[in-house]
Amino acid sequence: MATETTVDSAKAWSPDVTAFAPADAIPDALILSTSTVTGRIEGDEPAVRVAYVDDAAATFVAEAAVISEANPALSEVLVHTGKVAQLVRLSREQYGQDRTAEMLAQSVRRAVTKKANEAYLAQAAPVSPAVTPPAGLVNVTGIESGGAVAADLDELVDLIATLEGNGATPSHILLAPDAWASLRKFKTATGSAQSLLGAGTTDATKSLLDLPVIVTSALTTGSGLVIDNTAVVSAVGDVQLAVSDQVYFDSDSIGVRCTFRFGANVVHPDRIGKFTVTDPAA
Repeated sequence: MATETTVDSAKAWSPDVTAFAPADAIPDALILSTSTVTGRIEGDEPAVRVAYVDDAAATFVAEAAVISEANPALSEVLVHTGKVAQLVRLSREQYGQDRTAEMLAQSVRRAVTKKANEAYLAQAAPVSPAVTPPAGLVNVTGIESGGAVAADLDELVDLIATLEGNGATPSHILLAPDAWASLRKFKTATGSAQSLLGAGTTDATKSLLDLPVIVTSALTTGSGLVIDNTAVVSAVGDVQLAVSDQVYFDSDSIGVRCTFRFGANVVHPDRIGKFTVTDPAA
């Protein structure tokens, strides 16, 4: 009796799946630029266990004196993941039209990136015993809350100082589009037309307090986030794209499916800070 293999069987029994490295397929995904990618997993149940050390204090000791033992805490944080997916159904005739496949791939990429960014920053924390999808950064317990930044940058300066006092080395500031717009309206003095950020005939460079700024609609209106990318650990899988002409066989249609599994957690929550920006024109 012949042995059935993927070589001999119909394509429906071994559909093609194309995988892309996320940096190539969705380069705008915030998780790639603002976190430390530590591994990759498949499935909702497994987790990446990230080890870290809570440092113990060092002390002065007299010459030849006995040095007391330190007890640094050997800790871990779990990174669970969730899968973002999109399934598109097209008639065979539509799929075969010029540039349809190319433009559809671009659309799927945009949709996956948008959802991934929203989840990475703002996903609600799962209710126990659920562990996925993981909480977005703004919903991680223990992150620092700054005040409202209004008229000047003092509140943001204080927040960054607090984070640095907690051991952070801030790497990015993320801002909602309207929050960045509000900051660009800040003036150097009352009655002045000169922007505090230097916007004028030449637009402001997207940076604040020597930190690069990323403007993203994934944050809620008027909000911002200061991130230390070494404090955010993540697991990221490939972006997988599959095309099948069998799933909708009875309607002569094509199915295009895209999936992306990812997740993040924070090693030291007090090294991440959130804040709001008040529009000076409001």
